[in-house]
Amino acid sequence: MKLTRVIQKYVRLKQSMGMSFQTQAKRLRAFWRAQGNIEITEVTPRSVLAFLYGTGPVTRTWHHKFRTLCVFYRFAISRGYVAVSPLPSTQPKEPPPHVPYIYTRDELRRLLEATSLLKNGGRSLPQTTVRLLLLFLYGTGLRLGEALSLTCCDVDLPRSLLTIRCSKFYKSRLVPIGDQLHTQLESYLSRRLQLPLPKGEDSTYFATNQGLPIDERCIQWNFRRLCKLTGIQRNDYSPRQPCLHDLRHTFAVHRLTASYRAGSDVQRLLPHLSTYLGHISIASTQRYLSMTPELLKEANNRFERYALSEVSHVK
Repeated sequence: MKLTRVIQKYVRLKQSMGMSFQTQAKRLRAFWRAQGNIEITEVTPRSVLAFLYGTGPVTRTWHHKFRTLCVFYRFAISRGYVAVSPLPSTQPKEPPPHVPYIYTRDELRRLLEATSLLKNGGRSLPQTTVRLLLLFLYGTGLRLGEALSLTCCDVDLPRSLLTIRCSKFYKSRLVPIGDQLHTQLESYLSRRLQLPLPKGEDSTYFATNQGLPIDERCIQWNFRRLCKLTGIQRNDYSPRQPCLHDLRHTFAVHRLTASYRAGSDVQRLLPHLSTYLGHISIASTQRYLSMTPELLKEANNRFERYALSEVSHVK
């Protein structure tokens, strides 16, 4: 059977089970294009290695592709489409996980101020829209895709609530917003209602001047311009520079730091923060919490107070 036919059967099976399976399907289509229109039995270990390695150094993408192909070939072998898997028996060492960039409050202020330097038109969005999106992402901790998918009816300003529908992991949730962000969103809404609403209340809340949804690549391009204008960059030899998704990590770290300062029970806070962020487990949230000097200082202060109280009890 043709490789493309087996891939189609596999993807349909996964999606019939209620899975989106979009990312894996995209990888499998790339695998099929790399192999050509051949029988699945004609795929060779050498051609699989060429697909896995690509043209650059080994990254985490190598392992993502490998895991996708592993499950696919288990399916193909169980159905009798192929007898053995052409995947390599050994894997290169997986690179260490990416460490997110945590913006300081000064850097956040500089980014917001620099939005006034962006030009309107072309790939640049209106300055006020870019500024509000930055405030929104930092103030809510939402994923960029979640923010750009919000419709006008998802933003309930009278109740200060956002409805996030069927986001990652197919979960919907309610996200409360604070007073300052509420004021900013209310101000933006009056301008948004003057723009076209092609789908009525189901039109996207954040929109271009034509009332159309904002393309993720467009806002990413604008953000890279802001980082360049403000000189915000990594100096730790990481190949990945600060990005919009790091605002979500920054939100989580700043939230935890503020809780330490307020004397809150951080262990009790974590499950709430995990639910707020839309994670499937606390472990996912913990991976978001990169240690910063500010967070370390607050954690040390908390431990010092605890240790002193324990010593006093011993005496």
